Amino acid sequence: MRTVRAAWIGLVVAGLLIALAFALPHLLDWNVHTRTRQSPAPAPVTPPLHGWWEPRWWGPGTLPAVVIALLGWRHAADLAARLPWRRLLLTAYGVGACWLVALASVDGADGLGRVLGYSSEYLPTARTFDLGTLDGFIDRIPVTADDNWAIHVAGHPPGALLFFVALVRIGLGGDLAAGFVVIAIAATIPLAVLTVLRALDAEEIARRAAPFLVLTPAAIFLAVSADAVFTAVGCWAAAALALATRADRERRRAALAAWGALSGLLFGYGMFLSYGFGLLGGVALAVLLAGRSWRPVLALIPAALAVVLAFAVAGFAWWEAYPVLVDRYWAGIASDRPASYWWWGNLAALLVSAGPLVGAGLAHTLASARTADRTADRAPLLLVAGAALGVAAADVSGMSRSEVERIWLIFIPWLTVSLGLLPEGWRRWGLALQVLSAIAVQQLLYTSW
Repeated sequence: MRTVRAAWIGLVVAGLLIALAFALPHLLDWNVHTRTRQSPAPAPVTPPLHGWWEPRWWGPGTLPAVVIALLGWRHAADLAARLPWRRLLLTAYGVGACWLVALASVDGADGLGRVLGYSSEYLPTARTFDLGTLDGFIDRIPVTADDNWAIHVAGHPPGALLFFVALVRIGLGGDLAAGFVVIAIAATIPLAVLTVLRALDAEEIARRAAPFLVLTPAAIFLAVSADAVFTAVGCWAAAALALATRADRERRRAALAAWGALSGLLFGYGMFLSYGFGLLGGVALAVLLAGRSWRPVLALIPAALAVVLAFAVAGFAWWEAYPVLVDRYWAGIASDRPASYWWWGNLAALLVSAGPLVGAGLAHTLASARTADRTADRAPLLLVAGAALGVAAADVSGMSRSEVERIWLIFIPWLTVSLGLLPEGWRRWGLALQVLSAIAVQQLLYTSW
């Protein structure tokens, strides 16, 4: 009874937070600077999201999205409970990819690749980037540099740019082609999270959470954002780490070393995709605690350091670049964005992206923490807690003012795990709430991503 009451409180708080974050800037005439003067909105802006009001009552992807939502609400929970594991993963991938494409194509084919082609994104730079050493990359981060990088290239380590350079080199550098690559990668995110849970002996929770991981409102932003790639890398790094802990419990030394090294390579490369990737350390720690093994670290750390060393040899030192990035960040619009709004407005944007039911899931998880004595319960609780700590650190740092519906995608799959802990009655109508919120946001707002 106490946990159910907590879930209701969490849902109400989430709803109020979202409503206030949207309403107060307009009612009180607050300028919270969601957009720059150089890129004004053609319609009223919609803080806390980086976009504006632009209803599209119908679009090519609307009917497919509604059909997927209805079928998912009716059948997803039953299928997730009874399908053999491999078939469940295949189904999750197929449905997830269709959900991503349907939501993005509400704006037609343009919705699948338009964002990646923006001048502020990686792809235009990747088409002209001379793939050699990375000497001079840091020199082009400051906004005062004559040949400064585009906003997103400057705001991330070079691993993000190099990913798109690779796409250009293999002939997938068009806006639409790159969009489909991002979608194909984003659709693997639920598979990675399910793999983590199963490896940590929480398959039952994995099956309960599967519909929410697949039909997530975050698909709106995953389908069109390079941050989907960052999220997938983080999830698969955690999956490899979870498999390493299972190999250790089963005393398979070769598998332990292989999975641990793979996890290290992925975590290491992730640090060069986003400066905030290190905040997934809470999730990695949760995997080790839930897996009851620290031996994977012996393979993980050398592999991660090898990636760091490779970038340093190529001319890019993460520890030298980050202070320069901080200076550029505060030289831009972030300095105009009031902390008094964005400290809680960020959380509202996160709940829009993750779906309002996550508020209920988090509150229910917190209330359940004291009674969790089984591994099946302990693992998801630790994963959710690790992600929540990452969100808190990102928010307090002040380096995430606005745009977190995209920037904090790396945390959303782990927060979504909390929905698998909700009572069965909650999960059925809760999935309806999630898909309805996704369709409403996609149809009514232009989200800029």
